[in-house]
Amino acid sequence: MTDHDIRVLDDSQYRTAHTLFRGTLHHTPAPDDQWKFVQESYYPGRAIGAFADGEMVGTVQSFPSQLAVPGGAVVPHAAVSRVGVRADWTRRGVLSALQRAQLRALRSAGDVAATLRASETAIYGRYGYGVATRHRFVRIDRRQAAPRTRPVGRVRLVEGEAGERIAHGLFEELSPVRAGTISRWPAWWGLSIRRVAAEENIKIAVRSGASGDDDGYVVFKVVPGEHGSGDHKPTTLMVMDLWARDAEAWADLWLFVLGVDLVAEVAAYGRPVDEPVQWLLGDRRACRIAEEVDETWLRLLDVPAALSARTYRHAEPVVLGVRDAYLPENSGSYRVSADGVTRVDEAPELVLDVDVLASTYLGDVSFSTLAATRRLDVVDPTALVRADALFEVSEPPWSGTYF
Repeated sequence: MTDHDIRVLDDSQYRTAHTLFRGTLHHTPAPDDQWKFVQESYYPGRAIGAFADGEMVGTVQSFPSQLAVPGGAVVPHAAVSRVGVRADWTRRGVLSALQRAQLRALRSAGDVAATLRASETAIYGRYGYGVATRHRFVRIDRRQAAPRTRPVGRVRLVEGEAGERIAHGLFEELSPVRAGTISRWPAWWGLSIRRVAAEENIKIAVRSGASGDDDGYVVFKVVPGEHGSGDHKPTTLMVMDLWARDAEAWADLWLFVLGVDLVAEVAAYGRPVDEPVQWLLGDRRACRIAEEVDETWLRLLDVPAALSARTYRHAEPVVLGVRDAYLPENSGSYRVSADGVTRVDEAPELVLDVDVLASTYLGDVSFSTLAATRRLDVVDPTALVRADALFEVSEPPWSGTYF
């Protein structure tokens, strides 16, 4: 028996939910001039609240999106965010009830997967989320970098709505090429770019090649430095978003930001783990990987649909036994082969919980690695080699979108 109930929220309750969520992060409520951007990001039927004694004590919501999977397909996907339980109601089953209701609702609505960005890593594994992509925080000493080459195309600054429109179009074209990327809902651009553009002096630079067509963009801002007594804070150019159609456009965009004058450091958060920025530099030591951390936490809502959506390498089949406590209809055995996936009655060769399957799904980590760390049960040791080969990908998955 619980002393709270779970309800879908209507638009009159969104601000209360948002204030509750911000409070769990120890932030004050969103000011009035910012609320219009936040309000646009609430979608009907996708915000849920937990109530006790007539008050909201917890909330969770999601944004409608699509997820790119290995092989080039995209699947319906929910970007889960604004998860919070009021401090006086934690550890009383509120979050578990919210998660159970949300997972069931998302699956029923046709979403194949859900992802989130975890503020605390100990929370979400119990609900079936597994780390599926990683990203890096890069810092480059611009004065030391000495790039080896110069741009070959044209990179130009584009102001205001025109810059956002070009960036938006290029992102929609370029992002689904890489597994792990997600589509951005319209309100993402308002919250992440338009809302902060004026006060944080955000700039958009667009690259075009010999054909004259736009083929990449970078969103950045410059944070002025301070020189206090004994405390050096360099002027830093922050790369916030960078996408390119090919290697030539990618190199030109990085060379552009490295060439901006009166900047001591170029920094970028959330970049792919295989991005070879250091090879553009005359001095590789000018580029420092400040941090490499989990990015996407993935939840497979419909395991048969998710497994069938992606492609597999040529290898002998493997039978996976999946356990899912929150969505038990996912539990069962699945025969995975280069030709596809079939639900079977056969005994599994590898047995794993749905969060572990999520970690392997995009190809960022191998079954052998997770077996070595005792994250799955190995019934047939030869199955590890087959599973690794089937799920192998040519490049690490990456999302590149924070929400």
